[in-house]
Amino acid sequence: MAELRENEIRVLTALDKLDGQASVEQLMLEVELPDAAVMRAALILKENGLVKIHAKPETKLKLTPEGEIHAQNGLPERRLINAVIALGGKAALKEAAKEAELNEQFAQIALGWTQRKKWATFDSKAAILQVLSTPKEGNDEKVLQILYGKDNITLDKLNPELQAAVEMLKKRKALLAEEKTSRILELTDAGRQTAVKSSLTVMMGKKEITQLTPALIISGNWRNVTLQKYNIAAPVANIWPGKKHPYLSFLDEVRAKLVALGFKEMTGNSVETAFFNFDALYTPQDHPAREPDSIYLVKYPEYGNITAYEKALEKIKATHENGGDTGSTGWGYKYSIQEASRLILRGHGTCLSARTLLSKELQIPGKYFSIARVYRPEVVDKTHLSEFNQVEGIVVDENLNLRDLLGVLSKFAQEVAGADKIRFKPDYFPFTEPSVELSAYKKGLGWVEFGGSGIFRPEVTDPLGIKAPVIAWGLGIDRLFMMRAKIDDIRCIFSQNLDWLRKKELV
Repeated sequence: MAELRENEIRVLTALDKLDGQASVEQLMLEVELPDAAVMRAALILKENGLVKIHAKPETKLKLTPEGEIHAQNGLPERRLINAVIALGGKAALKEAAKEAELNEQFAQIALGWTQRKKWATFDSKAAILQVLSTPKEGNDEKVLQILYGKDNITLDKLNPELQAAVEMLKKRKALLAEEKTSRILELTDAGRQTAVKSSLTVMMGKKEITQLTPALIISGNWRNVTLQKYNIAAPVANIWPGKKHPYLSFLDEVRAKLVALGFKEMTGNSVETAFFNFDALYTPQDHPAREPDSIYLVKYPEYGNITAYEKALEKIKATHENGGDTGSTGWGYKYSIQEASRLILRGHGTCLSARTLLSKELQIPGKYFSIARVYRPEVVDKTHLSEFNQVEGIVVDENLNLRDLLGVLSKFAQEVAGADKIRFKPDYFPFTEPSVELSAYKKGLGWVEFGGSGIFRPEVTDPLGIKAPVIAWGLGIDRLFMMRAKIDDIRCIFSQNLDWLRKKELV
């Protein structure tokens, strides 16, 4: 057994004094040490077989500021019912709310609870509230009174009926329930024997210190103290230094790889015009993707200014209506400039590609990419979010073909996502032909769809003044990270779970 230091001896003797069993909080008061020091000493004592540590999960209950008000003045429904009773048992809602000193918000909440608890009837046409009978004190009210002015009540101290009321009060934001683990230290037989010997050693020995100070040397008191011996193998509490979020690190890594391959980054705003998000990509103005249930429309202002792109606008208008100079028949409808000006939250990163192709800074041959936050009113589940990221890319070159596109996508899925297998299947997008969907497989996760790709149609490139082929892709980079980090639920990426964030390392 290792030689015990002062803190371990103090905890050991304190435990003996407290009948061989005590909580960490009790020991902190007894030995006048912080919880970290008590737990360090406890771990060393446990390692030496002198104590046992029992962990007991607890749910600590505490009233919120709103709960404190309700505990003092009564729940809103109680105050409303008392006011109605004071007004003769029947009263107009507005009058009763005024009597109860409830504002309009709380009056409506109180009314709802009186109906749920069946304390009164309410005539909605006449707005009259009538009390059925004086209600007894409810379990939720009892819990408020038990917790009022106290912060050491745990859930297990309440009976099952009151525990059910706790859940109701949590939903009403009247109380907080905090999950904690209470640790109890218990002396072993060896610990009891050592505690007696240790207390004698402390009484007879010199004071133990951790630092030799100038004052001790000058006064000569250094002769009466003992320098503490340190056990460098002793267990200590974990220290978690700050670090970048694993997903942000992954995005930086992808960005660095693409830049190293000669790609230039495209950037833009989250609020975009329908002109760049749809029209420049040859998506007709009556396409389902432009409906309110498929894209987020900006409420104010509704429209943006696209007059700076007048030349391209006229060509795109003609392409939509009759094909223009592209050799296409177009979509055959009356194109609306106002609809093209509609402001939306960008629904994909491809709008940045359209802007880049129209830019004077475009270089041919050239390679461009973006990592863009995009927005769609999706149903949130394991593989979908309403706000997510896409990695977008285009390559402009005279000599490009579909084989080049498939090669880029294969490399991307293998090196960035760590995919074991890759497959392609034909797809359809208004702005590419041919169009290809990329899926990748990783053992343990199965097949995951990453997104679409293809070669921009002439109806996209010609109105923007581009005569060279353009290969393009838009992939869900969130899903790439899921495969890389072996996550099966996209919502985990944005988790606030500190345990996950601390332990998660990219592989």
